[in-house]
Amino acid sequence: MYALVSLLAIAQSSKEPLLGFSSVSSGGQLAAEAKFDSFLDRADLPVWMKRLAAKPHHVGSPYGLKNAEFVLGLFKSWGFDAQIERFYVLFPSPKERLLEIPGFRAKLAEPAIKEDATSKAPGGLPTYNAYSPDGDVTGKLVYVNYGMPKDYETLESEGIDVKGKIVIARYGGGWRGIKPKVAAEHGAIGCLIYSDPRDDGFFQGDVYPNGPFRNPNGVQRGSIADMPLYPGDPLTPGVGATKDAKRLAIKDAATIAKIPTLPISYGDALPLLKTLRGPVAPADWRGALPITYHIGAGDTDVHLKLKFNWDIVEARDVIAKLKGSELPDEWVIRGNHYDGWVMGADDPLSGSVSLLEEAKGIGSLAKTGWRPKRTMVYCLWDGEEPGLLGSTEWVETHQDELTKKAVAYLNTDTIGRGFFSVGGSHSLEKFINEVERSVSDPETHLSIAERARDQRIVAASAADRKDLRDKPDVPIGALGSGSDYSSFLQHVGIASFDMGFGGEDPGGVYHSTYDSYDWYSRFGDPTFVYGLATAQMGGHTMMRLADADILPFDFRNLADTVEKYAKELPKLVDTTRDETVELNRQIKEGTLKATYDPTKPKVLPKVKADVPAIDFTALNKAVARLKEAARDYAITSAHGKPSAELDQALIQTERTLLGSGLPRRPWYRHMIYAPGFYTGYGVKTLPSIREALEQRDWDEAKAEISKVAETLDRLSDAIGTASIATGTISVHA
Repeated sequence: MYALVSLLAIAQSSKEPLLGFSSVSSGGQLAAEAKFDSFLDRADLPVWMKRLAAKPHHVGSPYGLKNAEFVLGLFKSWGFDAQIERFYVLFPSPKERLLEIPGFRAKLAEPAIKEDATSKAPGGLPTYNAYSPDGDVTGKLVYVNYGMPKDYETLESEGIDVKGKIVIARYGGGWRGIKPKVAAEHGAIGCLIYSDPRDDGFFQGDVYPNGPFRNPNGVQRGSIADMPLYPGDPLTPGVGATKDAKRLAIKDAATIAKIPTLPISYGDALPLLKTLRGPVAPADWRGALPITYHIGAGDTDVHLKLKFNWDIVEARDVIAKLKGSELPDEWVIRGNHYDGWVMGADDPLSGSVSLLEEAKGIGSLAKTGWRPKRTMVYCLWDGEEPGLLGSTEWVETHQDELTKKAVAYLNTDTIGRGFFSVGGSHSLEKFINEVERSVSDPETHLSIAERARDQRIVAASAADRKDLRDKPDVPIGALGSGSDYSSFLQHVGIASFDMGFGGEDPGGVYHSTYDSYDWYSRFGDPTFVYGLATAQMGGHTMMRLADADILPFDFRNLADTVEKYAKELPKLVDTTRDETVELNRQIKEGTLKATYDPTKPKVLPKVKADVPAIDFTALNKAVARLKEAARDYAITSAHGKPSAELDQALIQTERTLLGSGLPRRPWYRHMIYAPGFYTGYGVKTLPSIREALEQRDWDEAKAEISKVAETLDRLSDAIGTASIATGTISVHA
């Protein structure tokens, strides 16, 4: 029997009240959380997962609808006002897939295995990349490593051009959608993506079913929509995909990939890679297959043919509300998606069942007479896997209402064994650290905050360890993209978190048909104790946000974090300048050419333009002003008086970080965090400035410095408004 180990007694013994609560209300809050904990039952999680993962349940599927109706019934039984909200989204599925070379035709299939009961279930999506275009192409093959921009610099130095060729990239090194994007920019006509066993196959350990890692037939499905432009339905950017929404023509949808792209197993990749000739791949390009890795091209033609059904399908979001008793028009929102590529036990149902257990605990608590002050909204999103469809369309549809009402959004996705991690809005960093100290790790019985800090200390550089030990809070990460928080944070400016456990669970069945209940119950979180800890952490977070006397924003950590980001930019300029000077010198002196092997000719890089001086004065002044405003609010809020006016001032602070949109991708409006144009999921901080510098667009960088400085000044003004709204200072005309 596994029971929750509560740390509430430790919190109760602290002299400091909870952030956002008075000394009196802190005690009541901790008592309510302890009662909530008592309603959580680990035994629910495997039962729900087995039910939800019994059949394929991708967006628009029949079993996806059954799952939506099932969880809707659960929410209603727990006392929530729940409904299914429907959207109509473009979701292509394969009609024809062919990959062949003379003498070999790829299987493009994941066979059933006797140890996995659902691996033979009908109705699953074939192996493919969603939002690849149709295509019928033939060409020579070139191996491009992970297919990231830097890999093409290596190819250029080897004199290898992918124009008119099909590239083969291995998964990893960056988000999958960047691979065909960069390949198309370099003139490739097709793209194959395979899972190399070095990354998640036999090189890591025993393969499924004997172990958790990817077997020779396992394939990673996934979307390759250009989500760094915008997520959601490709045909309705910026507006909800309701039945009567105005839609783009498919040919005009900017996020659909430009070249046909197909994922394959390493079993199917091996015969193709064996045909390659040309230079031997650099050491860090080599996988674990029993071949010498060559870059190519070979003499063999590869034929790739893809056709898709370009259907509009129904996405079903399950939305459940528990109305607030005092502030019903302030919403605290919680979400996880429930659609999978096939069975989706790990991704996403491990998080879905945890959210359901959390909601059950909240509902059970409400039946005892407790009621949240603010409205709690629980959401199970459909269509996340193809491109954050359900959450994005819901946010775009309700954008005006969310702008007025949303306090914060809390997201989870996949949950496994290991360490707690969280990324999000740094205005709530102190708050989330405090919540972490109230929940214990189920296997070590340390607080999850303490174990996360210990992990960070062990992994950190010597320079960073002192800060980690000395500072009271463990820094949270910045959010890029890849899950359902994106539209909340980066389009509407709602303070957000993405959290979960992991790091000790293997990842060998990601997006394959073998991501099943049988796999998860053996290798993911077999006792479901981390799923239960996630429910506890989510519940405490939601309850504190819903019931705080004063919303628990503290801007000092945000100001310190923005200052750190700002200091990185001049260093980036200096490093770029030094590297440019040295590279140009080596080219002009002949130093670089002299190091090349004469029998293996390489192409010298071109001389680069000098890096000019960049003036960061306006940005630095804005950061200094932000730090001052953050300090002032910390002083005034300590004795502040709760009020609707103060709540609104605090809610709107994150909104002030929105601009008119990032260059060339205006859907992304947050000026502090965004997914990188060439990283996909990976975050870029102060993105408009940083990416201009990385692309050596010096004029754009200078213009964006001014815009970001203006944004930070707006935030300082908003924090000043919140300080006044605390009622602890007077304002004279």
